[in-house]
Amino acid sequence: MSTADRLVESTRELLWERGYTGTSPKAIQQRAGAGQGSMYHHFTGKPDLARAAIERTAAEMRAAAEAQFAAPGTAVERVTAYLRRERDVLRGCPIGRLTQDPDVMADASLRAPVEETLGWLRGRLAEVLEEGRARGELDPALDVRATAAALVAVLQGGYVIARAEGSAEPFAQAVTGALGLLAGAAVTPPPGGRPPARPVPPR
Repeated sequence: MSTADRLVESTRELLWERGYTGTSPKAIQQRAGAGQGSMYHHFTGKPDLARAAIERTAAEMRAAAEAQFAAPGTAVERVTAYLRRERDVLRGCPIGRLTQDPDVMADASLRAPVEETLGWLRGRLAEVLEEGRARGELDPALDVRATAAALVAVLQGGYVIARAEGSAEPFAQAVTGALGLLAGAAVTPPPGGRPPARPVPPR
């Protein structure tokens, strides 16, 4: 791994553990095993390095989510796979946690990949749910955008409550509750196959 990659990876870890304010250039250098000269050779400073780290974390988060969203199965099956995938719940969401860091939110360059990633997630969930509506798997009256926003809110809120209680159980309960509500919008297929596609009303 190159020095630049070690610096980025170390910054990613520290941002997740300590947040932006608690991550010092010295701590990054020590964890990466790199000197100050090496750090400033590759990056203009802590904000530049943090931006690279956040963008890499965001890209990995999107790729992991897309693996479930693009998989075979019904919309509910794919959303379920995404919501129930293995997570380090008590560490929180590496992107969502940054919204609680005032220095990140005050810096447009650092805030941008956070906003973009959460916006992408809402949009992608809405697309999956829209596919389910179009294929007759979900109630055509379902508001896919509002539902997608609610699912993201459940995830992020679940992380917060789990961390507050020191237990992953509240997160699991929140996911189970969200999936129960989504199941209420599912259309029961006729015997022998999926339901026929139904007209989707304009949003």
